[in-house]
Amino acid sequence: MPNDRIPDQHRQQAEGAREEGEETRRTAEADRRLGEKHRIANESVRMAAEQLRTLAEGARTAAEEARTAAEAARQATMAAVIATADTMQATLAQMKVVEEMRRTLRDIRDVNKLSGS
Repeated sequence: MPNDRIPDQHRQQAEGAREEGEETRRTAEADRRLGEKHRIANESVRMAAEQLRTLAEGARTAAEEARTAAEAARQATMAAVIATADTMQATLAQMKVVEEMRRTLRDIRDVNKLSGS
């Protein structure tokens, strides 16, 4: 009778080992699926980061272009202010000449009045 029990005992041990092996296989498969999900998530994060880098580069380029345009506008404004100041100086000089001519004409008129009277 002890010999009859040995095969049952071996069968039970073998069944336990098979079940343990099957559990290990299921765990390994679950780990593989989880690893695949992590890989996909990491790839999504990498792609999102690349898109953000691209957007940031575009924003940096746009900011640099805006800065360049602002500098050009500042220089154009300064040129316009200088041109306006130059025009005002020329106008002032012309007004002084006109005023001097009026004085001269008044003086001539006054001299003519004195001579003619």
